[in-house]
Amino acid sequence: MRVIITDHAKKRLKDYRQDKIELSDIIAAAKEIPGFIPTATRFRGFIAKSGRVFDIVAKDIDSGRLVITVIGK
Repeated sequence: MRVIITDHAKKRLKDYRQDKIELSDIIAAAKEIPGFIPTATRFRGFIAKSGRVFDIVAKDIDSGRLVITVIGK
């Protein structure tokens, strides 16, 4: 499955709250979600390699799974 990360989500990774969350963590989290996501949905409780807990908002589109934003805890 192809994972597409929006520019908004990439930009948020530079904020303090998302510190130590890498693109690879987001891709792994998005691939972990089973099934089809027809509308933007928040998925909670992913853990980055650094130990930081984060949520993602994602939805499925024709070209893959779109990660709209990342929310660090």
